[in-house]
Amino acid sequence: MPPTSGTSSRLLTLLSLLQARRDWPGATLAERLGVTGRTVRRDVDRLRELGYPVQAFKGPDGGYRLDAGADLPPLLFDDEQAVALAVALQLATASGARINEAAARALTTVRQVMPARLRHRVDAVQVTPLASSSTAEVDPAVLVALTAAVRAREVVRFGYADDRSPPRRAEPHHLVARGGRWYLVAFDLDRADWRTFRCDRITLRTPNGPRFTPRELPGGDLGTFMDGVVRGSSDGAWPCTGTVELGLPAARVVPFAADGVVEALGPDRCRLTLGAWSWVGVAAAVARYDTDVLAVSPPALADAFRTLSERFARVGA
Repeated sequence: MPPTSGTSSRLLTLLSLLQARRDWPGATLAERLGVTGRTVRRDVDRLRELGYPVQAFKGPDGGYRLDAGADLPPLLFDDEQAVALAVALQLATASGARINEAAARALTTVRQVMPARLRHRVDAVQVTPLASSSTAEVDPAVLVALTAAVRAREVVRFGYADDRSPPRRAEPHHLVARGGRWYLVAFDLDRADWRTFRCDRITLRTPNGPRFTPRELPGGDLGTFMDGVVRGSSDGAWPCTGTVELGLPAARVVPFAADGVVEALGPDRCRLTLGAWSWVGVAAAVARYDTDVLAVSPPALADAFRTLSERFARVGA
């Protein structure tokens, strides 16, 4: 008896789960699928009949894994996966990796093997990514090599910015895409400190160096570390943070506050707390709201407003 539409959908979900991680306890799969353990066993048998090498493993609960192999049948996609793939491949053109043509070909190839129903959904997702003016293209081979070094925990050697400088030696920890650029987060062995290197300026030297034991990233996590790089602090906080009260409703300030904090004080008044590299930078960020500043703290921020006022007055003199 052929599987029903509900069974087919569940098989796709089961296959997706098995592809997502190596081992799945049977009870966990049953819970995720909303079925009994017996139904999971039957669904696993159906996948095996389709050629997918699903293996059972023993343990307290028992479970399943999808073995890798060259004979794996063509991958199947559920609706959510198909849409996610279409969006990801279209956004790849603005990622900074030099893979525009490859991404377009990949989307065409994947689309051709999809059933008509999914092709219609994929075709309906039309994304126009706009690369940032700061986007710098990176050779995909460099990204692959750096990713491999991160995974293998091997020291990398590379020229940076130009080939005239001595090779740098660094312990690679993370590859980061931010603002249209790719960065290598690494511990610079020659400077004994953490650094971020733009991948488009890296010229790799081979072979890699010895394996290393990963160090703890400052700030405890990658997000905090990168915020610290941008903001010039070790803990991810801005060097200068001030608070002002503005003669505007909070709803008009929130869309432009970025990482600032907005508190409503009334229908036409709000409190804004924000940071920058300098007090003058904080004052300049507040000035763009083009409204009365009703209160200011700390005093250093008030001094920065006076500095800006004097500078602008001289421009019009």
